[in-house]
Amino acid sequence: MFLRRLSVKLPLSRRFLSSNSNHDLSSTIAELNKEMESVFGEPSSKGPASSASNVYMAQQAQFGTHKGVESPVGLTHIGSTGEAQMVDVSLKESSKRTAIARCKVILGKKVFDLVLANQMAKGDVLGVAKIAGISGAKHTSSLIPLCHNITLTNVRVDLTLKPEDFSVDIEGEAVSTGKTGVEMEAMTAVSIAGLTIYDMCKAASKDIQISDVRLEHKTGGKSGDWYREK
Repeated sequence: MFLRRLSVKLPLSRRFLSSNSNHDLSSTIAELNKEMESVFGEPSSKGPASSASNVYMAQQAQFGTHKGVESPVGLTHIGSTGEAQMVDVSLKESSKRTAIARCKVILGKKVFDLVLANQMAKGDVLGVAKIAGISGAKHTSSLIPLCHNITLTNVRVDLTLKPEDFSVDIEGEAVSTGKTGVEMEAMTAVSIAGLTIYDMCKAASKDIQISDVRLEHKTGGKSGDWYREK
């Protein structure tokens, strides 16, 4: 009765392959059963098939079943063996995509007053930062290696001085019709605009901070519309 269990768990023992030819079949089986009992213990009353099934189920519970199971949330830029990869969007449907991002540049009172009065040595801080943000959005795929090189139909960058905390609020919007989103383009726009403000003003202060770079809203694509919770 242990012969089936033996075929599940182990190859035939070399010892029994070289048994004395004078042993008859019944004594060989009895000796083999004793050998298996020493390995597996007493047999279950449900028989060898049930025992093998129990062993299999225990292994499944311990190690889990991975075949055909995918994480509900996947990282699409990571391949099956953990390597970086570009996402293939060739089978996706084209749709209008929009994304809005924001960030804040904290200037401090001294620099804020200089920017407000347009007295920085390098010139029009907000005007240059606006153009830099638009240009940055158009070069996103060159800056971030796994982003797709997409055709943008519009990029908007607005900069607003905030006297209550001596900062500049930057909002960027990217628009495209295609097979992949424009979130990275919008966030790149506000990030490059913020860095440009720092470059334009760094001679007056090194305490300038760029903070709160974030996506606020996106539309289009398979995942649909998304809004940041207030």
